[in-house]
Amino acid sequence: MGSKGREIVGMDVEKLLDLLRRAFCDEWFAYYQYWLGAKLVKGPMKDAVGAELLQHATDELTHADMVAMRIIQLGGTPVTKPEEWYKLANCRYDSPDDPFVKTLLDQNIRGEQCAIGVYKRLLDITKEADPITYNMVLQILQQEVEHEEDLQALLEDFTLMMSAMKE
Repeated sequence: MGSKGREIVGMDVEKLLDLLRRAFCDEWFAYYQYWLGAKLVKGPMKDAVGAELLQHATDELTHADMVAMRIIQLGGTPVTKPEEWYKLANCRYDSPDDPFVKTLLDQNIRGEQCAIGVYKRLLDITKEADPITYNMVLQILQQEVEHEEDLQALLEDFTLMMSAMKE
């Protein structure tokens, strides 16, 4: 890490690194939850839902990479032991034990809503203090909001389809 790069951060860098490490753990859980859900999904609309989950998994892996690189730029080390993810994550990991479409959509919507909250807080604290982290967080937050919208649209389609089948 360049000393000037760390110097321009107008907040406690260790506190920021802690927040970023926690977000890094969240991203790995999100990646795995999406990726595995895409493989296991069952029920009506499984192909559409699986494709969406797989795309989101790819995005979450990209987010993990972005956060890891920022941690390293700030002179820190990303969490190196997966067993630490449970201790540090902000958002819970919902294992896709029930692969039914609606269950997976509900789980992943909750995950996105948690991520939106995490990144909104990071956005607020870095806005005036760290323009580089702020810009990265803004980009990730925009994608997390899109993910929530995508999943809610699929859930709405699923609900409408199920209602139509009952009629």
